[in-house]
Amino acid sequence: MRILVTGGAGYIGATAAHILLERGYEVTVLDNLSTGKKKLVPKDARYVEGSILDKNAIQLGLGECEAAMHFAAKSLVAESVAKPEIYWSTNVTGTATLLSAMRAMKVSKLVFSSTAATYGEPPSSPITEDSSCKPTNSYGASKLAADNMITSESLAYGLAAISLRYFNVAGAYKSKSGWLAEDHNPETHLIPNLLRATETEPMKIFGTDWRTKDGTCIRDYIHVVDLIDAHIVALEKLVAGEHQIINLGSGTGYSVREVIATANAVLGRELPVVESDRRPGDPATLVADISKAEKLLGWKPTRDIKTLVSDTWESFNAPARN
Repeated sequence: MRILVTGGAGYIGATAAHILLERGYEVTVLDNLSTGKKKLVPKDARYVEGSILDKNAIQLGLGECEAAMHFAAKSLVAESVAKPEIYWSTNVTGTATLLSAMRAMKVSKLVFSSTAATYGEPPSSPITEDSSCKPTNSYGASKLAADNMITSESLAYGLAAISLRYFNVAGAYKSKSGWLAEDHNPETHLIPNLLRATETEPMKIFGTDWRTKDGTCIRDYIHVVDLIDAHIVALEKLVAGEHQIINLGSGTGYSVREVIATANAVLGRELPVVESDRRPGDPATLVADISKAEKLLGWKPTRDIKTLVSDTWESFNAPARN
């Protein structure tokens, strides 16, 4: 089976492309390199340089494909607040363009990379798929719109689709050609920022008086390989005319202090951190209920927070990819 991987030159999409190839699938990558890097595209993949907004490029990429994994998106919360039009264009119009191209090419299977940002700030945790969706920024709102669009496409045209709503993706994957790891600009994620902290630029802990076990926020982290495992299982569980929405995560969550303690243990030294005020709008706890993923996909994460941190650290210290 050949799979179109949109956004396959980015961190998550490239990891998917490499793992799919190593498990016997054929892969076509579509990416315009606006944030992705050509060097991350597997050498054995067919590559189409093009935008998710370009129907002709998508149709070219869909040639000989039986399914698509859709990762191409804008995903920075702060940017989505400052420049919402970019998010509505890429995440909504881009998804609509992909669906139109799939319809034209008679490709009727889709696994969509959604996000827990669709839920906004839910009043309780763990978060189930039945939780109300009240996104607080254009990133979450645009992804929710894409989810709704996929539901309509399934009802009208028989598309077989699964949206995977995941929380904080971290870790790294050692492919045959080298490590694939987080490399965002700007970097907003806890684990890479913590591992890169210095005495002159310590990592900030935003609030230490939250109503949690140690006063710091609790978040759900999922290893990128566990995440791609779920995407591949989802690919095999698609049902014509059905759109399932499924949460992915650890199912437990880790506090900021727990992540820091784990990183200190992995590195064998104290990483520099500084306590800071809360950020407006931060919930105390965000954890996924993953029982639906366990039931429908037979999927559970197998990599813990120590593996997330150690893989990231090893990837940072590996020779650069060419």
